[in-house]
Amino acid sequence: MSRIFEYFVVCGIGPEIRTMDGNKGYHGPGCMYLPSLLDQYPPPNHSLYPPPPPQLSTCVLPAGVEFYSSGFDSNDPSSFPRSYPIVLTEGDGSKIYVSCISFRDPVCEDIAEAYRIQANSYADKCICLVSRLPSFRVLRSALEEIFALCFSPNGSSKPLWDVIAHMVSSVPLPTPGKERVLFAIESCLLSVEAPPNNGLPHVDISFQPLVQCLDVDNLVRLFTAVLLERRILLRANKYSLLTLVSEAICHLIYPFRWQHVYIPLLFFSGVDYIDAPTPYMMGLHSGVDTSALAMDGVVVVDLEYNRITTSEEIPPIPEPEFSFLRGEIMKLLYPNVIGIDEMKAGIGSVSEHYTKLRAKQWGEEHDLQLRMIFLRFFATVLSGYRNFLENSATHVFNTQAFLKKRSRSTNQPPEPVIAQFLDSHGFLDYLERGVGSDENNNNLLDKLQDAIGRGQNPMSILPSSSVEPEILTVSDSDVGISVSGAKYTYDRFPANIRTEEQEEKRKQILAAVSNAFEYSGRHTPSKDPLADSLSPLERAAERERMVLDIKVKLQGLWLRLLKLGATDDPLSSFEYGTILALIESDAEGIGGSGFVECIREHIHSGWDCHLTEEQFIAVKELLKTAINRATSRNDLLTIRDALEVSSDMYKKDNNNVPDYIQRHLISLSIWEELRFWEGYFDYLMEQSSIKSANYASLVTAQLVVLASHMAGLGLPDNDAWYMIETIAERNSIGSKQFIKIRGFLSHIQQLRNGYWGITSMKAQSVLSLALPSPHSKDANDENQQPTEATGVGRSWVQSMFSRNTTTRSSSFSRVRRWTSDGGNSATNENGTPRKQDLSSGGQKKLQTNVRILRGHNGAITALHCVTKREVWDLVGDREDAGFFISGSTDCSVKIWDPSLRGSEIRATLKGHTRTVRTISSDRGKVVSGSDDQSVLVWDKQTTQLLEELKGHDGPVSCVRMLSGERVLTASHDGTVKMWDVRTDRCVATVGRCSSAVLCMEYDDNVGVLAAAGRDLVANIWDIRASRQMHKLSGHTQWIRSIRMVGDTVITGSDDWTARIWSVSRGTCDAVLACHAGPILCVEYSSLDRGIITGSTDGLLRFWENDDGGIRCAKNVTIHNAAILSINAGEHWLGIGAADNSLSLFHRPQERLGSFSGSGSKMAGWQLYRTPQKTVAMVRCVASDLERKRICSGGRNGLLRLWDATINI
Repeated sequence: MSRIFEYFVVCGIGPEIRTMDGNKGYHGPGCMYLPSLLDQYPPPNHSLYPPPPPQLSTCVLPAGVEFYSSGFDSNDPSSFPRSYPIVLTEGDGSKIYVSCISFRDPVCEDIAEAYRIQANSYADKCICLVSRLPSFRVLRSALEEIFALCFSPNGSSKPLWDVIAHMVSSVPLPTPGKERVLFAIESCLLSVEAPPNNGLPHVDISFQPLVQCLDVDNLVRLFTAVLLERRILLRANKYSLLTLVSEAICHLIYPFRWQHVYIPLLFFSGVDYIDAPTPYMMGLHSGVDTSALAMDGVVVVDLEYNRITTSEEIPPIPEPEFSFLRGEIMKLLYPNVIGIDEMKAGIGSVSEHYTKLRAKQWGEEHDLQLRMIFLRFFATVLSGYRNFLENSATHVFNTQAFLKKRSRSTNQPPEPVIAQFLDSHGFLDYLERGVGSDENNNNLLDKLQDAIGRGQNPMSILPSSSVEPEILTVSDSDVGISVSGAKYTYDRFPANIRTEEQEEKRKQILAAVSNAFEYSGRHTPSKDPLADSLSPLERAAERERMVLDIKVKLQGLWLRLLKLGATDDPLSSFEYGTILALIESDAEGIGGSGFVECIREHIHSGWDCHLTEEQFIAVKELLKTAINRATSRNDLLTIRDALEVSSDMYKKDNNNVPDYIQRHLISLSIWEELRFWEGYFDYLMEQSSIKSANYASLVTAQLVVLASHMAGLGLPDNDAWYMIETIAERNSIGSKQFIKIRGFLSHIQQLRNGYWGITSMKAQSVLSLALPSPHSKDANDENQQPTEATGVGRSWVQSMFSRNTTTRSSSFSRVRRWTSDGGNSATNENGTPRKQDLSSGGQKKLQTNVRILRGHNGAITALHCVTKREVWDLVGDREDAGFFISGSTDCSVKIWDPSLRGSEIRATLKGHTRTVRTISSDRGKVVSGSDDQSVLVWDKQTTQLLEELKGHDGPVSCVRMLSGERVLTASHDGTVKMWDVRTDRCVATVGRCSSAVLCMEYDDNVGVLAAAGRDLVANIWDIRASRQMHKLSGHTQWIRSIRMVGDTVITGSDDWTARIWSVSRGTCDAVLACHAGPILCVEYSSLDRGIITGSTDGLLRFWENDDGGIRCAKNVTIHNAAILSINAGEHWLGIGAADNSLSLFHRPQERLGSFSGSGSKMAGWQLYRTPQKTVAMVRCVASDLERKRICSGGRNGLLRLWDATINI
């Protein structure tokens, strides 16, 4: 039997007290504390229902728990109990309805004694009823009766928790439209029923608060913002108002549903969540300060002052629908004013159907009329929409045809608000739910459109309520019967009976707290008795004292280390040596974890010291040692805490801490292990105070925390994405929610720039000339970081790194303004190129075409361009010949023929069991490498699988088809192998690296192989001589890209530099150090011997030889995200970036002869064309310069093919 009430829950202060900032212990009445779940019925060990949402305690007490010196005071309104509803949303979109009463309750004596809290203190407590039925009124009435029964002087005939148990376990869920359930709480009779399912959705709230807080125009503006799925923030000083208005506006958009983050009452500690970039609807108490947030584009609805503000215009609803909507609402709200000129008798009134409502107070009839007004609005706006549903398996809606039809009928151009609404998630969800499903039979929108077409009364579509529901009575035979005749009265809300296990755990927690206070009060360690004479509890208490003793010593040493004078060397000091010894010599890890806790406590108590560079180095080395020791013990808790404090130190005081500690920890191997990040994610899900009412939103928030730390460490983007994706997929949150997470994590590049942005820098790193060949130096020398590299646009999680509003509001224009070009030789190109840079050919009005290629079911992870020469035997000498081959997380490889418009997929190759990472081909075969450690070879013409090459012990990162039926492969196992396709055998392991290989180049003419990756070294082998020629050292971070042309090798690294090497000499000829982020791609322009580099800072730099050196001749800033691909031909240059922007550069033929040795050759590249950018996150890009095509593969599984057809 399904029940109305799932849970009765009590939240408040438990035995483990923490502040909202995470500090353990009681810190006085002025702090706010995290609430805990104290009691519940049914108890935790039952199996009938899933447990209450883990974020429930945080949501029902959104401000936290406060301590008071007094309880209820009739003269103090702030002490009155408060009753309010909240709504939680689960991952599948279902809602949980909670009625709450918060009040001041005495602090338990055992907690007050253990934490030394003043006697007779009070703290906030909240009792809640949890239900799946949106019956707000009965939830509130039942809960208020329980509360009144508890504190009634007359008492109750049964123990209070027996009354609660009977109510929760005995009241059934009524059958919609057929039953009414009557039940009693002591002498109070309550009833509940649900309307029929074939009418408007059940809503047990009044719409009056919505229309009283907002006038008609603001109500329509809010309605429009909800339809267009904006970021909406409601503000009010009453919790109930936020929830009731949020629920009301969600019901007014029926038959559509809000598809995004929905938190009607946001907990105060989650205020930073308001800067999230994806749509949401949240309610926040007006007393919470949001001045430190960007609020860019947020629609702020102030319910107290009837005010709506936003930085982005909300397009108006078009006529005549706007006049209809506004007029009908005015008739409903102000019938006496609207009808003041109408005759009272005789001829029929215009507002006849509102006449009967004039003398009535607002009630259910008004609510129904308001909902029908908005439903009639949708019926009018979407008139005839069913005619534009295409007859295909996917039921795609023909938006353009519908807009054209509407334009013809209104004699107006297409309205932006209608076009945006038809592209919204809500409308797409409506189509998916309604078309071709059972829900279509109860579609009131379609019924209303049919009724209007037949001239019937719109109210006729609603089901008749003439049938009286069946009465079900729930009785309690024990009510009023007491053996002794006694009544149960209470001076506080009673605790439920605890099990022995719960009681023992509570006593242990409070005993540990009490012992800690006693020890710290004596300041001397207690006598150490023999271990055999100690009971388990005494042994645990003794260990707690030992731990406290070590922590006290560390605290003193830490404070003295911070107070060393300017002339003292921290690394040779007594304090540093002692702390290091405590960390290294402690087998149980108390020293390492204690040192980390010292830093954390210092941060939360107020960071009030200046950390010199020498002290910074000392702290960095101590943290590294603590993490290394914790790694050897598999102590993930200490590693996690160390990671957090390494970020918090700068966040607390970025004026007195010279650099980010966190980014100096990248050399530690633990960050490459997925198990650590999975454990950290699980911890955040269980413990984080930033908990959302929606499971998908909760997962998203915690994944963003992980991504911020990965970016702070400088973890390479590909590896960070892989781990984030793996964790997200493990949580099975569904495709729609996964797309939302992708939207959040698309800012990871901006996070990295924002996190590493403000650092010290040596002057020579900003010269326009490249650095000379460096001498050998320490790998930790980090002197080439730019002064300003804050993130792009609205990076809403930058608050995790800094509370500085200047840093938060800075935009990517700061990166663009910072250039390392010392003179005037560099040419800057923005979105609109300068007039003198455009050739006559570039100004021709030539047709461009962008196509979306659909076929993959997962993110595109590999793209390969097949040139016209390679497909000669398949398509002949066709002008538009040329293929693209893509690989995806869906484990498939697809061959695309752009010439087959509308059916571009030529073949789908299946065989891999994990993500495809790399693809290559020749005239007859296609070869692909995957995370499943295999390499597959297909016949290009028959698409048959020819061979499966197995031998790698890690994911395959690179493949290359060679002449003579040979394949060259590289893997994360650090090996490079050569295979003979004809025999399906590995001919030889031609290269071995100490870590994963991420990129490789091979010159088949001379047999020279270059490979690089995570070992920070570019390795050069002579395959024909079977020897390693050089190990080119110099980079301090992973090498992401490599290019080899003749005797020159170019490498790009995460250390923000590119290097030019000589293969024959094995030396570094130059360092290109002008980028403000990791360099992901390098290219060589053979015609002018120039170099092109692309970075995560979104900049494209052109380098050329100048008097024996290398200088930056051109700096292009048209892209706003990481440059993923650079492909240079003789006259054309194709570029692709992660924000789905593409660009094509051209070198005019007439200028080729004008280049001289002293002229700027690289400046001859001119921006020819760039298509309009669309919203997507791109993983890979490939270019076919011969056909002037560029193809990008997105995280949404779509390929975007840009075909710039030109005639030169």
